[in-house]
Amino acid sequence: MRHLFLFGVLGCISSACLAFQDFDTIASHAYLVDYDTGAVLLDKKGSELMAPASMSKLMTAYILFEQIKSGQISLDDKFTVSKNAWQKGGEKSGSSTMFLKPDSKVKVEDLIKGIIVQSGNDACITVAENLSGSEENFAQEMTLRAREIGLEKSTFKNSTGWPHKEHLMTAKELAFLAKKLMDEFPDFYKYYSLTSFKYNGIEQPNRNPLLSSMPGQADGLKTGHTEKSGYALVGSAKSKDGTRRLILVVNGLKSMKDRNTESQRIMEWGFTNFKNYTMFPNGEVVDSLPVWLGAEERVPVILDKKALITIHRLDKDKAKISITYDSLPKAPIKKGQKIATLNVLLPDGSNKPFDLVAQKDVAKAGFLKRMKKAVLSLFKGKE
Repeated sequence: MRHLFLFGVLGCISSACLAFQDFDTIASHAYLVDYDTGAVLLDKKGSELMAPASMSKLMTAYILFEQIKSGQISLDDKFTVSKNAWQKGGEKSGSSTMFLKPDSKVKVEDLIKGIIVQSGNDACITVAENLSGSEENFAQEMTLRAREIGLEKSTFKNSTGWPHKEHLMTAKELAFLAKKLMDEFPDFYKYYSLTSFKYNGIEQPNRNPLLSSMPGQADGLKTGHTEKSGYALVGSAKSKDGTRRLILVVNGLKSMKDRNTESQRIMEWGFTNFKNYTMFPNGEVVDSLPVWLGAEERVPVILDKKALITIHRLDKDKAKISITYDSLPKAPIKKGQKIATLNVLLPDGSNKPFDLVAQKDVAKAGFLKRMKKAVLSLFKGKE
């Protein structure tokens, strides 16, 4: 492995380096991540299984959105509300409800709003029964699909987040799921920013405190609360200038007031103390590397895609950059061909790699030039 060391670079971008331990929160679990870079800004028991309460309704919505996107159902389709859904999740249950009536038919789009805005348990059970025949079957499908999309620890026993000893998720996987919802279903993500929804003559507000405390910035996602979990939130917001997005998960807060103040405090801390920077933008040449047996002596290299890094203001000048390659690039070289790696070397010894590609073609050298290089190389090897 050949190394070509270059220069210092702005900051630190590894998860281990960015998760600053001098910042604490009263939440029992907290996870704050940059949407674009994946940099973890805060990690308090982020990989520990916990009771997710209604935050797990994100997975219920994910399954429903997949069905709509695939064309198997539409927003205008109507689902029938069973007596079971009404008893377990309706007005009679005393839990979060959309106030659905038994044996009524409800548009899928209204059920989506009922799940997201009103956290309706009756809406979740109605979706589960109409898609999978029973809530138990739907929960099994939730867990199976969770594994398929990368949620390695999450297990679902119902569609609502109702307390169950085996119904568990991690804050990290909730943040991951939130990002997938944004990436895969941008047309449906708009529902998470609705501030209220009225159904059956009853209007209920969205419980997400960030929608009111960070207007114009926050646009999702889901609150939760049970006696076991405490007050919880999966939230997302953009910076005031719109250039960054953070995803936050908190759980185990003691009151609604704590959830309101702590979620805003963590979000604002993340936006204030961290910045995103683009390295070598717009096809800028990073360096030029020597070419073996090429018609040209060197080839300029550029990043093959946008390289965005998240930097804490206190670590602005601590990291370094190096270029590594397994062997000397050999002609002919095609434009866009990967020939090296740009490494962001961090103070803790970890590394963030980016592919470097040739900015242009480099043809093979003529016969005489190749012979001359071969002879020179031979003599150099005998020195």
